[in-house]
Amino acid sequence: MDRFRVCGGARLVGEVGVAGAKNSALKLMAAALLAPGTTRLRNVPGILDVDIMAEVLRRLGCRVESVEESAAAGTVALAMEIPEEPGSETDYDLVRRMRASISVLGPLLARRGEVRVALPGGDAIGSRGLDMHIDGLSRMGAEFGSEHGFLVARAPRGLAGASLALAFPSVGATENILMAAVLARGTTVIDNAAREPEIVDLCELLEEMGAKIGGAGTATIEVQGTDALAPPAAPHRVVPDRIVAGTFAVAAAMTRGDVSVLGSRPEHLQMPLEKLTAAGAAVSLVPDGFRVVMARRPTAVDIVTLPYPGFATDLQPQFAALNAVADGSAMVTENIFEARFVFLQELGRLGAQIRTDGHHAVVRGVERLSGAPVRATDVRAGAGLVLAGLVAEGDTVVSEVHHIDRGYSALVPQLAGLGAGITREPDPEVDPLRGG
Repeated sequence: MDRFRVCGGARLVGEVGVAGAKNSALKLMAAALLAPGTTRLRNVPGILDVDIMAEVLRRLGCRVESVEESAAAGTVALAMEIPEEPGSETDYDLVRRMRASISVLGPLLARRGEVRVALPGGDAIGSRGLDMHIDGLSRMGAEFGSEHGFLVARAPRGLAGASLALAFPSVGATENILMAAVLARGTTVIDNAAREPEIVDLCELLEEMGAKIGGAGTATIEVQGTDALAPPAAPHRVVPDRIVAGTFAVAAAMTRGDVSVLGSRPEHLQMPLEKLTAAGAAVSLVPDGFRVVMARRPTAVDIVTLPYPGFATDLQPQFAALNAVADGSAMVTENIFEARFVFLQELGRLGAQIRTDGHHAVVRGVERLSGAPVRATDVRAGAGLVLAGLVAEGDTVVSEVHHIDRGYSALVPQLAGLGAGITREPDPEVDPLRGG
């Protein structure tokens, strides 16, 4: 297990590339299960979660090959060869490491009519139940039970289209129901569907495979089921990662830097970029991305996380770090994951002035943070701590960076390329008998 050592004080300047979105790539890999043959993806982030999902597919009888595509952006190209009859059971030792592996539920149920999925693990950022997944697929004819730590789903008469409304625009539930619906009989209508760009990307891949989908990117998605799908004729390019792009944007603002974030889609970051402008940054469009220039100490900005197109919960820790060194005080409200504020305790070790009350936190900016040992508790918390370290006096040592590796393919070399004082090193504090 490694750790990051961040020496604060550098101003970030230059250009940085963005890989494909983790939250899209993993679901596209699951969607490949819907069609026998070889599905190819490009611009895939070279991250730990992709490796885990590749192993999930291999243990289902698939062949997965990965080739480095861009070392600078940290991307790979994938080729996934899916058999006529993939396996129908996912192993606990893999699923417990990554919640996104639950996304094989819909495709396997549609293809095989029966699936056993180990109950998932992942980041410790609050309750993320499967009720909406189960309710939606049950409305389509699936029957669910629990056996020895596995969620067991069966569709003895096959899946049939249904009209259903989600209680909350859950990304995972929308994806699982959508992937099951493309092979179901008749028409499925999903109301209050998630609208994230990653959902649109999934719909685009499914349409390239022969699915008939309307309303992608809106609150109502309609799917006309088909008998069979086929792999796309050409490789599908994964949509750029808006969270990684947003992380670099906040880093530029915090360090009073000048950074162009290339390979990104600024239209997917409308609200975060507006918040950076309110904080005092100059944000402008450039070919293939956007540029952030900050000439002074940021002004504190209030943040309220909401489903897309609202402010992304995955950017809340980074903006909390920005507010920690901003001029003034701001309210951060977390409406998605109730345990995400655990990160604020670590930010407080660096000298941040924070008071929490339920899902609200008041952050009062200080002139400068002070480097200290901290630990990443999830992917985005780790990124937020790295950003805080960039503006702290002395060294900030971030441990448990395997969390960060799950979402950022080349964070250390990319930040170093912008001028940051950051290195990766073995963590001598890790007990090899306990793994942490």
